[in-house]
Amino acid sequence: MPRQLAICLGLAVLLSQPPHAQAQAQRKEAKSAEYRVGERLPDDRKGTQGYRLIGWDDLIPKGWDPMAAFKGLDLARLQDSDPKAQEALESARRLWDQAPAEKAMNGQRVRIAGFVVPLERRGEQVTEFLLVPYFGACIHVPPPPANQIIHVVAEKPVGGMRTMDAMWVSGTLGLDRTDTGMGVAGYRMRGEAFEPYTKPRS
Repeated sequence: MPRQLAICLGLAVLLSQPPHAQAQAQRKEAKSAEYRVGERLPDDRKGTQGYRLIGWDDLIPKGWDPMAAFKGLDLARLQDSDPKAQEALESARRLWDQAPAEKAMNGQRVRIAGFVVPLERRGEQVTEFLLVPYFGACIHVPPPPANQIIHVVAEKPVGGMRTMDAMWVSGTLGLDRTDTGMGVAGYRMRGEAFEPYTKPRS
């Protein structure tokens, strides 16, 4: 995760949950999953089967600053109850919901790994979901910037997909901003191929 986004995520976590609630959530997830809140998937440059392999940083236009809302603030000194911290978080939320998409990605056939947040189901199968860059996004912590959320509409319903599953998703990207209720997505993808992500062995 880029350092600036990591700092923003850390502040969002601190301000959105009491410290003991955050710790309990992390312990609970650690027992049931191999990922921790805020964790990104390691880079894996395996075959793309006709799709361009991209990472989450490729979706951020050059020059866009996710930290703009925090300029002039000493993040290390802010406390949960500090009104300046709440104002900064609200300002960041507005900025992040309007985060610009990378225009060069429009119409690109891409393959990207991320975590799943189901939106629509048909029985036990998922038809629409959000793909997000780090574990817990939109569930345990506030949504990331819009240019870090992809609204995926599957060509065919996908079975066996659970919340926060790590997945490879392949399809065609479009620049279509959508407020899904779980977060504002800056991209929309026609999902064509899906497969579980396997963590590389260290």
